[in-house]
Amino acid sequence: MQTDHDTRPLGRSGIRVLPLGIGTNKWRRADRAAVRQTYQATISSGPCMIDTAEIYGSERVVGDCLRADPGPALTATKFFPFPGRTSPRRLMHGLDGSLARLGVKTVDLYYVHFPLPLMDVRVFAQGLAEVVKSGKARAVGVANFSADQMRRIADHLARAGVPLAASQVHYSLLQRSPESNGVLAACRELEVALVAYFPLASGQLTRASDHKRTKALLTLLAEIATAHDASIGQVALNWLLARDPHVIPIPGATKPQHVRSNLGALNWRLTEAEFDAIDRASAHRP
Repeated sequence: MQTDHDTRPLGRSGIRVLPLGIGTNKWRRADRAAVRQTYQATISSGPCMIDTAEIYGSERVVGDCLRADPGPALTATKFFPFPGRTSPRRLMHGLDGSLARLGVKTVDLYYVHFPLPLMDVRVFAQGLAEVVKSGKARAVGVANFSADQMRRIADHLARAGVPLAASQVHYSLLQRSPESNGVLAACRELEVALVAYFPLASGQLTRASDHKRTKALLTLLAEIATAHDASIGQVALNWLLARDPHVIPIPGATKPQHVRSNLGALNWRLTEAEFDAIDRASAHRP
């Protein structure tokens, strides 16, 4: 079990963020007044990472919030590769589009959203190195890459003098594959932040369930939540934060009360016994 601090590093980029960020993939369809209030609740807590992507359709919404109040927000967005869109020039062009929609000259973190089968990662590495050297991104990362792909792109980036800052993958108490597929170990080895999307399992870790195994886990989370005067979701986020200091969960939120509840997970800590009990209760999941 690890303990967390006031901020966590994005790898060796020199950037530090709150241990919890926010996902915005639902902001495009959400009520705009509620989104603005959600954004304000987010930045009021400090340097929170606001995660978006060109395919989410939420970059313009995030940009409207940034223009109204840039605050201490740190913005992360993603390049979506597909066949025919795999050159460094295409990646730079994709970032230019994201910058225009966000209304900024530089993003704090720029990812390649997915790897492509049989794609030489050197092409991505060259493009990512160029966006840092151009000043259009402060740091770069990958999303949904395997541990081997991470190591290879990190090696190519290092040759260009650019560190791999973050690896974004699906990680929660109901999806613990980063522990078994080598991604978490690679993040430790390479000093890369593991940015966990769907850390509340798309809401499954915030509500009751009739599924036998999920129900048992949720019952335990509810007991621990009661002991700390907290929510079930806060317990689930606390476990991820305690699992490893490289982990930065980015739960989605479209209402200010949800983001305030999520950030409330930073105000207390699980005991060793509680952490271990949760670990055992969720251990046989993918």
